[in-house]
Parts: sequence; structure tokens; C-alpha cells
Amino acid sequence: MGAVISLEKIFLNPLARRVEELSGQDLLACYQCGECSAGCPAAFAMDLLPSQVIRLLQLGQVEDVLKSATIWFCAACQACYARCPKGVDLSRIMEALRELAMERDGERLKYNQIPEEELDSFPQQAIIAGFRKYTL
Repeated sequence: MGAVISLEKIFLNPLARRVEELSGQDLLACYQCGECSAGCPAAFAMDLLPSQVIRLLQLGQVEDVLKSATIWFCAACQACYARCPKGVDLSRIMEALRELAMERDGERLKYNQIPEEELDSFPQQAIIAGFRKYTL
């Protein structure tokens, strides 16, 4: 039995629309070339490849993406954006998905409970990604 893809499901899916609003990205601009996945330095740890995240969003399966650990492994390094021939900024989409996940499930990380000495050992990339989250 084949899957039925409904354009109404895609275009009317309120969560997919919200991802586009929060990220400022057009989900349908991606044509699945896979350059984002090929260049992602964190792809080895992800349960969904970056290109699979976009495909699921295009198909309106936002809940599947929100359950994925991939959105939390994205370091927002923008290697995907630099490689994308369509200029889709996947790191902004991942940030939008994290926002939606936190709206739904609450915050996973209590920033004020992290000891300062541990914060000093965090990679600078994580801090920059955290700032980007609040400057969309």
C-alpha cells in the first residue's frame, strides 16, 4: 500500500506553517539534493538526517520531527546553509523546531542550574547558537 501525499495536509498543517513563520524559510524550496546532510558535522549523531527533517516537514509530519533528537544535535554551524544550492537556512528551521518543542514540552535544560565552571567548558559554538535562538 502506497502513501498518499496530500497537498492540503502540507499547506494547511499549522505546525509546518509555524515553522516557516519562525524560521523565515520556505520549506518547499528544498528539492532534496542532500548537500546539507553530506556537509553536516553532527549528522553521525542524528537519528534523522537534515534532509530527512526537511522532507518530513514538507509532508506535514511535524510531530515526527519534534520527537526526533536531531533538532537538539544541530550545532547551528550553518555548514548546511553554505552548501544548499537553494539557500535554505536549515539551522534556522532547526531553531524554530526547538522553539516549538520547548513550547510544547517545556524547557529541557535549566540554564540557571548549570555551574559557571561547566559553562566555561562549553564550546563557543553552543553559546552562539543559543544567542541566535533568541534573535530570529
